[in-house]
Amino acid sequence: MGYCNGRCTLIFICGMQLVCVLERQIFDFLGYQWAPILANFVHIIIVILGLFGTIQYRPRYIKGYAVWLILWVTWNVFVICFYLEAGNLSKETDLILTFNISMHRSWWMENGPGCTVTSVTPAPDWAPEDHRYITVSGCFLEYQYIEVAHSSLQIVLALAGFIYACYVVKCITEEEDSFDFIGGFDSYGYQGPQKTSHLQLQPMYMSK
Repeated sequence: MGYCNGRCTLIFICGMQLVCVLERQIFDFLGYQWAPILANFVHIIIVILGLFGTIQYRPRYIKGYAVWLILWVTWNVFVICFYLEAGNLSKETDLILTFNISMHRSWWMENGPGCTVTSVTPAPDWAPEDHRYITVSGCFLEYQYIEVAHSSLQIVLALAGFIYACYVVKCITEEEDSFDFIGGFDSYGYQGPQKTSHLQLQPMYMSK
């Protein structure tokens, strides 16, 4: 019963991860955040493999899924540090998340709840011609906190997935070991049916 509950819970967690990361992928595409887009894509593939391994009793896939979750937590911790400007990181000047190929920011920067976008004219000389120079005000929740909330949710789901993935792998391994012991270490072994002869040997007496 415990193994079944753990396996069903892991399937549910994988489903939640897929829903949440697909939602996140949409907004990262809208904001042209290329590094998160790539990380989200890899995460989607690994979660699908982990889901397949859970359904098909493939511990190797589940182990790979668990290892990836460690890397996924590390990535999301970095994203949180980036938006909270921990260390030398700066969300205003660094373009790490766009691979320094564009000046786009998080989609939530202009489209957050309550945000009012005002175009600034004339634009500064350093502003690219294909970009508009704006100010954002009146947001109920700043965009960096929305991004931090997304990453925090991913970390919580990843930790839950890691715990249940380890539990399911342990249960599958114990089940396989138990099966091998019952069927593979029989001291008597298997003996095929022996042929019985219909001819009865009778003793012979020699008369002198």
